[in-house]
Amino acid sequence: MKFAMSAEQTGDSSQAETPKQRGGPLRWIANLLVLVVLVVFLIVGVTAGSFLRFSNDVVSLTPPEEVTEADGIVVLTGGGQRIDQALRLLDEGVAKRLLISGVNPATTGEQIQKLTSTEPALFKCCVDIGHDAIDTRGNANEAADWIDEKGYRTIVVVTSNYHMPRSLLELAKVNSETRFIPYPVVSRDFSQPDWLREPAVLRMLASEYGKYIVARLRHQIGAAGPDGLRSSLAATEPVAAKKAGLSGSN
Repeated sequence: MKFAMSAEQTGDSSQAETPKQRGGPLRWIANLLVLVVLVVFLIVGVTAGSFLRFSNDVVSLTPPEEVTEADGIVVLTGGGQRIDQALRLLDEGVAKRLLISGVNPATTGEQIQKLTSTEPALFKCCVDIGHDAIDTRGNANEAADWIDEKGYRTIVVVTSNYHMPRSLLELAKVNSETRFIPYPVVSRDFSQPDWLREPAVLRMLASEYGKYIVARLRHQIGAAGPDGLRSSLAATEPVAAKKAGLSGSN
């Protein structure tokens, strides 16, 4: 009897259940927060590792000492020294013909010839100017049309080292039968031993890495999108095409 009264008075059973009832949801929320934090750290870590690997691969790209003789050369405008390097390769007889892709519509071949101090005869006989490409995807489509027209099968691709992975990705997507030989142009920013400490270089790499990842995802899921050509844009969005004509490609 005393034991029964003691149990009723103390109410051990009901008091023992209350902390469990309150602690259950709290523990669940705490575990969920820990899981979210771990997932965020995992995503950040994987992204950082992927970015560093991409950056290291890009910085490691250097022009080949010897370039295999090819049918043609395609240079993608948008960076310093690209056109000069492509014209030098053409002059050395690496290929029979050169396409300069993504040139501003307001820029003529004669202007490029004078700016690069190229022999007029070489420029007149062996250089084609592409004004249709707006971006890297457009460069690939413009180059693919030129390659098919000429019947070429081996192409030297000249562009900046940081731009090369995305350029080859886009080119291979629209023309898988052609062999593309990369000829990366290395800017002075990447030739410094401490390039990783340069904010401008990191911003450039981060921007290009983001574009590269988006391009890869787009190809993997088969997403459709603009072809990057002024002619296509003019047919659907005349105002946007007019603005795009003010600048060259990447």
